[in-house]
Amino acid sequence: MAAVVTGTVSQRAPLSKLQSLNGLFAVYKKQGPTSADVLNRLKEKLLQEVGEKHQNPRKRKKALLKMGHGGTLDSAASGVLVVGIGSGTKMLTTMLTGSKKYSAVGELGKATDTLDATGTVTQENSFEHITREDMEEKLKKFTGEIMQVPPLYSALKRNGQRLSVLLKQGQKVEAKPARPVTVHRLSLKDFSPPLFTLDIECGGGFYVRSLVDDLGKELSSSAHVRELTRTKQGQFTLEHALHEEHWTVEHISHSLKEPPGLPAASDGSGEMEMDPYPAVRSESDHEEPASSSRHPEREPHPDTGAQSEAGGLPSREKNLA
Repeated sequence: MAAVVTGTVSQRAPLSKLQSLNGLFAVYKKQGPTSADVLNRLKEKLLQEVGEKHQNPRKRKKALLKMGHGGTLDSAASGVLVVGIGSGTKMLTTMLTGSKKYSAVGELGKATDTLDATGTVTQENSFEHITREDMEEKLKKFTGEIMQVPPLYSALKRNGQRLSVLLKQGQKVEAKPARPVTVHRLSLKDFSPPLFTLDIECGGGFYVRSLVDDLGKELSSSAHVRELTRTKQGQFTLEHALHEEHWTVEHISHSLKEPPGLPAASDGSGEMEMDPYPAVRSESDHEEPASSSRHPEREPHPDTGAQSEAGGLPSREKNLA
């Protein structure tokens, strides 16, 4: 038994190796936890691996580990969540400027207040008149440069507070004005009424939930998102995403995309001496602006749109694109 324990300890990665990691990598987020939950769980596992306790970052002057994610994915959504570590937290914006891809399962005949399955049904309509050809024809209207109204239940803010939180508090919230978004590709992968599956490639600020809701109206019916999966964010795809059993220093070091021209080495505290990269600010449907584990926030709704929804939708306690 003693030999086994010794072997385990000898394989423990040193804290210095963990703190030397700088760059971006992707993890797989399953349905249920928020993006902040995933980030905190990841940090906890890495610190445990090097023999450190996961302390409340708000109580430390200098965090042992600097980490953030590049866009919220709704709790009800799954898929690619890009994480920055070390100086990589400052490259999230520049490295994630590419398009995002989603696979969304919609349900015809029912509209909900959150525009996804986590909400309350607000309207029911017939859908038997809708054919595959009808839907494919209507999808053309939502391809290219379009105007889109963000969902009320979202991570967008009014006076510093998320709209989704204000709605939960019973406050009256007005819809944000329509804004321009880009849909690079949009196709109907499966049509089995009342369910249908869309493949979406979009730019930032796009909400999959709004797309599905608008599509239902165009078809003289209603619709909401049943399932949402982000399959690509920037350079990262599902094939690159590390599942929880691979959230280790070794696996991350092998999958890490490092910043061009590494900044000064860590001073051992987990804080970098130089921050040559601009801070991240992105907003899409299934995501929100990149989040740092030093100031974790709960995502009250599944709207990851995405910071792009193509990535997420808001739910009452979750985030779903």
